[in-house]
Amino acid sequence: MSDLSITRLDSQQDDFAAELDRLLAWESVSDGKVNQIVDEILGRVKAEGDAAVVEYTNRFDRLQVESMAELEMSQERLHNALDNLPAEQRQALETAAERVRGYHERQKGESWQYSEADGTMLGQKVTPMDRVGLYVPGGKASYPSSVLMNAMPAKVAGVAEIIMVVPTPDGEVNELVLAAAALAGVDRVFCVGGAQAVAALAYGTETVPKVDKIVGPGNIFVATAKRAVFGAVGIDMIAGPSEILVVCDGKTDPDWIAMDLFSQAEHDEDAQSILVSPDADFISAVEASINKLLPTMERKSIIDVSLRERAALIKVKDMDEAMEVTNRIAPEHLELSVEDPESLVPKVRHAGAIFMGRYTAEALGDYCAGPNHVLPTSGTARFSSPLGVYDFQKRSSLIMFSAEGASEMGKVASVLARGESLTAHARSAEYRIKKD
Repeated sequence: MSDLSITRLDSQQDDFAAELDRLLAWESVSDGKVNQIVDEILGRVKAEGDAAVVEYTNRFDRLQVESMAELEMSQERLHNALDNLPAEQRQALETAAERVRGYHERQKGESWQYSEADGTMLGQKVTPMDRVGLYVPGGKASYPSSVLMNAMPAKVAGVAEIIMVVPTPDGEVNELVLAAAALAGVDRVFCVGGAQAVAALAYGTETVPKVDKIVGPGNIFVATAKRAVFGAVGIDMIAGPSEILVVCDGKTDPDWIAMDLFSQAEHDEDAQSILVSPDADFISAVEASINKLLPTMERKSIIDVSLRERAALIKVKDMDEAMEVTNRIAPEHLELSVEDPESLVPKVRHAGAIFMGRYTAEALGDYCAGPNHVLPTSGTARFSSPLGVYDFQKRSSLIMFSAEGASEMGKVASVLARGESLTAHARSAEYRIKKD
């Protein structure tokens, strides 16, 4: 097997900015043919309900069911999956669930209010959503960790009902996914996937209830459908491929760094793994570790394509420049594999999750650290955040004026409303101004 060729960049080269932009370029939902297929599916599910969902599920997942009733998993089935797990798997799942719940409990927003001197009360009422839809990939690409990460914060937020959809291609069911659903308190589970599942959640059918928000990862058809139904329902994000950026001072074991890069590259061929270091010899050592370890990986063919096409080993001048490059990339996962990570954290402006120190492998965050692993990708960490309890809560403003407050603020509103030529607004406020 010939050595893997990975893109090497140097921040001092003249075309560094252009080469970095080329490497980072990614558009997750842009395929015209996919859009056409998704639009047709959404339209038919909206118009025909269960019948369309059953037809598409039979076609795409190679099943032979006649009704939605056959596609719903009972609570008994979910709890049987949990009860029949090997002890080691159940213990690991319960430990992860406990840690994820504990972290998200600290995010819970509470209602608040305050009173002004004249008796006017202002505040904010925090209310959970009524019903949320959770999309979970099925078949071979099954992720029980995604069930925990999406359902737990919704439960902590107080969402009354969680509806999970998970495809079962060729009837293939993942027991760990069902067990995670039982453990996380998912209320209903339908064995449906793809754009038809997103449509069912967004519009509702005779059997699948309409939800307020859809969360969870999926393929390009799922991502395209989520983008299309946004507005009818809320969505978490349009996620691109997974990505990791490791900033290293050159003193971590190169094998550790190579495996951290593999941990994202093994997701799929489009995943992106980047190492940034001021130490050229260390970068070469990591490249040697990559070539040494790759033949030992079960998913080596996927890792190989990912690293060849989207990875980069970037040499920078110093750690300050490493942080500048980091902020430009705005990675989903950022590992600060350095002696004193806390000194670098204040310099991080854009990152989904920050893994601090040599011992903090990103993989721990995927499963059991506690913080959410649903993170902004493709540079969207510039303006968005990890999934959390706040994504399942709404905030309503509370406003109650006293007679005195209404009179004083009515004068202010009157002036501003007339300045905008909105006289009904002005007169509505003026009615409440006390007459001397």
